[in-house]
Amino acid sequence: MDDASVCYLTTRGRRTGRPHRIEIWFAAHNGRLYMLAGSRDGADWVRNVRADGRVEVEIAGMVQSGVARVIEGEPDDPLARRLLAAKYQGWREGAPLSDWARTALPVAVDLAP
Repeated sequence: MDDASVCYLTTRGRRTGRPHRIEIWFAAHNGRLYMLAGSRDGADWVRNVRADGRVEVEIAGMVQSGVARVIEGEPDDPLARRLLAAKYQGWREGAPLSDWARTALPVAVDLAP
């Protein structure tokens, strides 16, 4: 899972209830996936998650169900930012985070067993 560069996140449309699938960067840690929304609540997928957290995630051809939620201000918020910055921007401990990593909206997905 960690070797995949992107995942496909499918949310349910908050108005239509239809599937809405996007390609997005992610990081995995202890059975949880983390994503950052650069446009924060302006992203349709974030608004969909806020309305209904049930999602499907496809990584390397494997599909899993999960529950997504915004985690800004929660204990995993800094972890999500560091994991994604390290994976995609080469961030290392002690270095400053990029604007994207500092300001994007963090979302966690707990995968179903």
